[in-house]
Amino acid sequence: MVALLTRGREKSNRQAVMTAIFLLLKRSKATVAAPLQRSALMLLATLSAAGVCYAPRDAAAVERNCGPDALGVSRIIEIDRAKGTAVGLQSYPRTLDLRDHEVVLTFDDGPASPTPQVLDALAKECARVTFFLIGRNAESLPALVKRAAADGHTIAHHSYSHPDKTLRLMSEDAAKADIDKGIAAVNKALGATAAPFFRFPGFADTPALVADLTARGYTIFGSDLWASDWSHMTPKAELDLVLSRLEKNRKGIVLFHDSQGITAQMLPEFLRELKKRGYSLVHMVPGDAPTPIVAAGSDWTSTTEPIIAKTLGPKTRQAPQAHEHEHEHGAPEAPKSGEP
Repeated sequence: MVALLTRGREKSNRQAVMTAIFLLLKRSKATVAAPLQRSALMLLATLSAAGVCYAPRDAAAVERNCGPDALGVSRIIEIDRAKGTAVGLQSYPRTLDLRDHEVVLTFDDGPASPTPQVLDALAKECARVTFFLIGRNAESLPALVKRAAADGHTIAHHSYSHPDKTLRLMSEDAAKADIDKGIAAVNKALGATAAPFFRFPGFADTPALVADLTARGYTIFGSDLWASDWSHMTPKAELDLVLSRLEKNRKGIVLFHDSQGITAQMLPEFLRELKKRGYSLVHMVPGDAPTPIVAAGSDWTSTTEPIIAKTLGPKTRQAPQAHEHEHEHGAPEAPKSGEP
C-alpha cells in the first residue's frame, strides 16, 4: 500500500489516506482499541515522514478521548519539505508565523531514560510535539523512537554524536559526516524517513552546513525561548522560569530536553498551565505547503551567538546568516525574541 501511494505522490491520494485514518480514530466518539489506535497513528507518522501524506488542518480529529480539559492540538502547520529554511528568533531573523498564545513544543537530546515519562505526560494531554533525536541515542533505544512516532509526534534530527566542541568547530567534512550518520541512525531506528527538520547542537551552525542542509530540503530550527533545563534547578523553578518567558513572548517555538529528569517531572503541570492560561498547541509536520514564516523586526539580534562565542572561545566561526537581517520581502515582522 505504501509503495503504491509513494509512486503516485498526488496530493489527493495523500489526503485520502489521511482522511481514512482520522475517521478510524474519530468514529462514533467511541474509544478505539489501543492496539488499533497505535497502529493507525504509527501508519500516519510513517506516511507523513515519508512524504506520502500530510496532516489535515483539523488537528482535533486525531486527538484521543482525553476529555475537554486536555490541552490537545489546536492546529497543524506544514513545513515545506522541498524548500529548506532556518527559523527561531534566538538564532535567526525569522520564525514560524504563529498566532498570539500559540506554542510549538520541541524536545532535544533524546531518546533517554526520562523520555517515557515525557511521552506519558504528553499522551495524557493529547499533546503532540517534535523530538530532535541524537543518532547514537536512537541506535540504543529504537523502541522509544518508534513509540514517539506511534504516539503521533514528529521525529527529527540533532546530529549523531552531539559533539562537545559542536559541529561548528569540526572540519566541514567531519561535521557533514556526523549529521548524515545521525540522519541515517534515526531513520533506521524509526523504520521510516524522519521529518527533514534539523537542530544544531548548541545552535552552533556554519553558513556552509546551513546551505548544505537547506539545499537538501531540511528546515533548521532554533527556538524562540528555552527552559534552560540544562541548569541545576528544581522542577518548580523550571516551570516558573519557562512560564515567565512564555508570558513575555506570548507565543513561539519552545525548547526542552527530554533527556532531563527535571523536565519530565515538570511537564505535566506545564501542560496544564498552558491550558489554564489560554495557550494553544501547534504541531509541525513536513508537507507541501510553503512554510509559514514571519520576519524579525529591524532591531533583531541573535541571543545564541554571544553565548556560543563565550562558550567556545576565540576559535568560534560566527555564522553570518545568524546576524544579517535577511528578512523575507513582504513578510510581516515578529517581535524581538525574549532574553534567555
